[in-house]
Amino acid sequence: MKKLILTLFLFLSLYAFGQHQDKVDFIKAKVYLGFLPKEKTIKGGVIYRFNVFQNVDSVFFDAKNMDFSKVELDGKKINFTATEKTISIRHKFKAGESHKLMIEYIAKPKQTVYFIGWDDDLEGNEQIWTQGQGKYTSHWLPSFDDMEEKVEFDLTIEAAKKYQVIANGKLLLKTDNDEKDAIWLFDMKKPMSSYLLAFAIGNYDKQVLKSESGVTIENYYYPNDSLKVEPTYRYTKKIFDFLENEIGVQYPWQDYKQVPVHDFLYAGMENTSATFFSDAYVIDSTSFIDRNYVNINAHELAHQWFGNLVTEKNSEHHWLHEGFATYYAYLAEKEVFGDDYFYWKLFGTAKTLHEISERGEGESLLNPKASSLTFYEKGAWALAILRDKIGESAFKEGVKIYLDKYKFQNVTVAYFMDVMEDTSGKDLSEYKEVWLKGKDFPEERAKHFLMKNNASLKMFYVLKHDDEKNFNSPKILNDSELATELKLELLQQKGDFPELELIPLIANEDIRIRQFAAQKMGVIPEALKEYAEPLLLDDSYSTNELMLYNLWSSFDYDRSTYLEKTKNLVGLPNKNVRLLWLTLALFTPEYRPTENVYFHRELVSYTSDIYNPEIRQTAFQYLSEIKALNGNAYANLIKATNHHSWQFRNYARKLFDALWNDQEQKKEIEKIVNQLNSSDLRYLKTKLN
Repeated sequence: MKKLILTLFLFLSLYAFGQHQDKVDFIKAKVYLGFLPKEKTIKGGVIYRFNVFQNVDSVFFDAKNMDFSKVELDGKKINFTATEKTISIRHKFKAGESHKLMIEYIAKPKQTVYFIGWDDDLEGNEQIWTQGQGKYTSHWLPSFDDMEEKVEFDLTIEAAKKYQVIANGKLLLKTDNDEKDAIWLFDMKKPMSSYLLAFAIGNYDKQVLKSESGVTIENYYYPNDSLKVEPTYRYTKKIFDFLENEIGVQYPWQDYKQVPVHDFLYAGMENTSATFFSDAYVIDSTSFIDRNYVNINAHELAHQWFGNLVTEKNSEHHWLHEGFATYYAYLAEKEVFGDDYFYWKLFGTAKTLHEISERGEGESLLNPKASSLTFYEKGAWALAILRDKIGESAFKEGVKIYLDKYKFQNVTVAYFMDVMEDTSGKDLSEYKEVWLKGKDFPEERAKHFLMKNNASLKMFYVLKHDDEKNFNSPKILNDSELATELKLELLQQKGDFPELELIPLIANEDIRIRQFAAQKMGVIPEALKEYAEPLLLDDSYSTNELMLYNLWSSFDYDRSTYLEKTKNLVGLPNKNVRLLWLTLALFTPEYRPTENVYFHRELVSYTSDIYNPEIRQTAFQYLSEIKALNGNAYANLIKATNHHSWQFRNYARKLFDALWNDQEQKKEIEKIVNQLNSSDLRYLKTKLN
């Protein structure tokens, strides 16, 4: 740690372009971080440079639950006031002055920084990563819970040499000496909002790519996942090159990193120049058809322009982030998967948005409390319609002007719309009333747009008004020139299928049609057995899971055969096939009865916190359904009631409550309470009061 503190004084020549603020403008920050991982503690320091625009008697930072050991203004100790939420420095700051403020502190964040894998015995799974989500960086750095304060942040991070450190900006130096720890120096050239500050520390290797424009792209992965790099990051360079060309503005940062992390709270987060995403999207090639990273990859990359380069002033303008990132991700998927994929995806979201409007639950895009569905999907639709209305050339030129004009600044929706009106020469008042201010989704306008731009959707709407016989024509379903998306929609419209009509679907050469057939089969009649069995090992883990359960349930005399055929399948990153297989094996007395204890032990092991919440939740679900929870599972469930992911935590608490209300289960839980730490028992203690 001494090395880290010394570096506080090595980088005092600070200059950067700052953004306008009210009275004081913080323009640059040098951040220094060291860690005590087992104590979940950060020892940090920061040097801020700021200019004073108007006389003011104090400056303050958002700083949650920190202990401050030193505060100096221009090299001299200065008094400060700290609360649980802020630190304030009182001084007669005069207009025209520039100052340097240094703060040293210790933080033990209750959120935003997550220390993963430091409490278990598994070597190599340790991680530390951040998730700012709008305004929470102040839990680990005295900073600004406000998107409008943009600062050029440089990070210096001390960590054990065996780990990789990834953070915002370009890595300038990693010390390489005989010390146990190394120091990593990251440089940013441009200002950003502090909620986009991020770092990740863990055991990683990386793939390095180069964009057509020369930007370095680093794709990180766990050493054991080397065979998953290609399918996980498939199309990354294509997406990057497409977005730079489509947006018309060069990627605004020095380089780009993508990092999978364990137990992430969301699918992904667009930290400036460093996207973090859930390792549940680290996949093999078979998984690609069922679950891939392409959309998240494109969405978070698009945010580097829409949200990071140009940032909303507040949540009323959130469309400028999420609607834009969603739309440009869809355009990238169009580039990768084709026009039909793009337009049918819009068709699907239009159906959902229309249904919401029909229930009277539609929302304006300018509503700061609107749902994610509104900001993301209705927002993407609003851009698709705007492009169609003013023309592709004017749209692309307007976006370029908007980004160039307001780069590294904060904006409102009005700023964007003014640019688009000026560029296109069109009055967009009616568009704004309908698509931005209006609550209801304009379903008829969306339909007209889809029919005009996509032949297969035009055919669908025509067929929808035809008679039932032609609407479900086998000729249409077997036409190789028709879009699979059209066929699937026709199949969905049909509803139930007689046995004989399922046979050609089961044998269809298109895997998505076969997946549909698998979903339509519950109890499988004897007449379909020979046709259904090949799907058990089809090239889709979702189909494998469905067919293992359906065949096992339908033909008890062949259960051991089905289990033997699928014994080596693991499935998606959530281990969907393996978890089901273990559960069914335990319920098949004739299948390897002497190994039941090992099957049960493995199923229980998946409730451990070394696995992601999706795996754990499914394991808990299966064990509770077959009444096979044991001491280890109860202990893991109790720990899960305090998990940092609120979705998983709520599931664990709901399951725990149900078990606690069962007297037999309650007795079993009470037997293992003494094995747990006091911190593990936080939720359980609420049941004892």
